[in-house]
Amino acid sequence: MADKKYETVIGLEIHAEFSTHSKLFCTCEVKFGSDANTQTCPICLGMPGVLPVMNKRALEFAIRAGLAMNCKIASYSKFDRKNYFYPDLPKGYQISQYDLPLACDGYVDFEFEDEIKRVRIHRVHLEEDAGKLVHADVTGDPNRSYVDFNRSCVPLLEIVSEPNLRSPAAAIAYWRAVKEILEYIDVSDCNMEEGSFRCDANISLRPVGSEEFGTRTELKNKNSFQHVLAALQYEEKRQARILDEGGTVEQVTLLYDLNTGRTSPMRSKEEAHDYRYFPEPDLAPFEVDPEEVERLRSTLPELPAERRKRFVEEYGIPAYDAGFLTTTRQMADFFDETARLSGDPKASSNWIMGDVSALLNSAGIGIQDAKVTAAHLSELIQLIKGGTISGKIAKSVIADVFETGKFPKQIVEEKGLAQISDTSAIEAVVDQVIAAHSGPAQDYRDGKKKALGFLVGQVMRATRGKANPQMVNQLLRRKLDG
Repeated sequence: MADKKYETVIGLEIHAEFSTHSKLFCTCEVKFGSDANTQTCPICLGMPGVLPVMNKRALEFAIRAGLAMNCKIASYSKFDRKNYFYPDLPKGYQISQYDLPLACDGYVDFEFEDEIKRVRIHRVHLEEDAGKLVHADVTGDPNRSYVDFNRSCVPLLEIVSEPNLRSPAAAIAYWRAVKEILEYIDVSDCNMEEGSFRCDANISLRPVGSEEFGTRTELKNKNSFQHVLAALQYEEKRQARILDEGGTVEQVTLLYDLNTGRTSPMRSKEEAHDYRYFPEPDLAPFEVDPEEVERLRSTLPELPAERRKRFVEEYGIPAYDAGFLTTTRQMADFFDETARLSGDPKASSNWIMGDVSALLNSAGIGIQDAKVTAAHLSELIQLIKGGTISGKIAKSVIADVFETGKFPKQIVEEKGLAQISDTSAIEAVVDQVIAAHSGPAQDYRDGKKKALGFLVGQVMRATRGKANPQMVNQLLRRKLDG
């Protein structure tokens, strides 16, 4: 905060749906966008007498996530019933974990304001997701809401941080870092628009220098970085104003209004005792084999922070480039392979951050869905370095590669785009340009050096951009200076 009277304290509870094929305790398919209530069965609908069976793949994903966030994996764990009533919770309780979570005592390092910050991870546990309410903005009926249970029982990972964050912006940077990690280890698509990556944010204020935490409020179930940032910033100011006036902050769960940019109380904030946790009687406690943990650890890829560091050290590219190129694992893989094949990491970085990213954004796709590959781009870079094509021609070639999937050499040959490097051929065009533009030529001789750029442009235009730019410059200078 700009006002140093108070210190902001923030903790996040991040929820990520796993990308498993089936649900956590039944064999129903996990598929976003299906017709309402078509991906359900008696188990995920909570019918009497049914018995859940744990999805082993979801357990493996949870262990991998815990390891990626430097957590200790419990050798013994269990599931618990978290009791509360809500229309989208068909059983009247949620199968979650309470006193014996799967993983705990970890940390996530992230970059914020050019420094590496660390957030301690209190616990990581596995639970089932609830269903979803469909309100008037979808149904068109302001007096009705409907329940879609397709999401009920989808495997959900909850990552609970310690209250180590000291600003709303830092909280968002940490949240983004967790998203990167989960995407890199391929356990969740973290699609925020589809609701598979969400968070609850707790925020409180305390006088600077105080060790005692203030009363916290909570923003529930948000799936937008911008909305959480704005809500936390507003809540930070609201709580400071209450404390300045001698008031008391109430411990409540908040709603955030996008239109007004303000928070408002929804209900009093629940504590653990409100949920009346007790061990899930239909699921036996389970042990985690240490050898299986080590096997899963060996499957973890190079994580984003490690990869950024390696890119800077191994390829000598700027930290900014490394940060951009490691935003997704697919983009990092693409750069890694392009740099290796082309032998020119900086040129690879420039092309990916520039033309390739622009084409991807225009098409609305990720690099993994594009026709252009590392082999394509490395061949293009080699054509430029070898003098076969100019940088300007290369821009049109990469666009054709993106559209057709053809290799650059083939496009250059088919369209006759090879650079003209024959001295006599270029010299003939240079002579024609000087003769046709005697005014700019004399301007150059009179000391107006900028006139050279105009003449170079005329030569390139006459050769449809295929003349070797360096040779054009050399020949023009030699003839005009002579």
